[in-house]
Amino acid sequence: MTRFLKCFFKQVFYVSYFKRYFIAGLLIWLPLGVTIVVIKFLVDLFDRSLLLLPHQYRPEVLLGMDIPGFGVLLSLTLILLTGVIVANFLGSKLVRIWESFLSRIPLVRSIYNAAKQIAQAVFGSGDQTFQKVYLIQYPRVGLWTLAFQTSKLQGEAQGKTGMADVVNLFVPTTPNPTSGFFIMASKQDIVELDMKVDDALKMVISGGVIVPDLPEKVTEKIASK
Repeated sequence: MTRFLKCFFKQVFYVSYFKRYFIAGLLIWLPLGVTIVVIKFLVDLFDRSLLLLPHQYRPEVLLGMDIPGFGVLLSLTLILLTGVIVANFLGSKLVRIWESFLSRIPLVRSIYNAAKQIAQAVFGSGDQTFQKVYLIQYPRVGLWTLAFQTSKLQGEAQGKTGMADVVNLFVPTTPNPTSGFFIMASKQDIVELDMKVDDALKMVISGGVIVPDLPEKVTEKIASK
């Protein structure tokens, strides 16, 4: 019986160590593997921009070999040139004409407008982006979640709420922050945070696993109490 118990505990000891080392190795290789797969997918996707070039000007024809990632440089160049063009008066006018044309196509109009609004919210600047991070009590009083201020514009819906300071908020879901719901809340019923929008998005996507460090001024306030 004693010999059996020794063998049993020895096996448990070895299994626990195996599990510990296996998980430690997995935590190194899994993020690295995902990063490599995502980067490879993006490079392959951008490399398809080479199809825009005439066949005789493609790298495999000029240099006699395929250069992985060359499409990334071409894509970045096209994006930069597009930004330079649309940033001036003439370019913005051309964009308005193009968007006016797209707005006349039923299915294309819906897809384009939705994609544009999401892109402006994530990458843009100004009144159409996530501006501030707030804490709101949801789904009931006593439970808190993160919400993003989306706009300062006041329309009929905000005007008829009867509240003086109405904040338009987007409450994202976890782990996909592109879905969620829109609410209007009084500024007196929500708590403004000093947290950056990027840090808040990381917290939402990770389900609270990634918690941003306290800003220095917030730490000082807590220490002074």
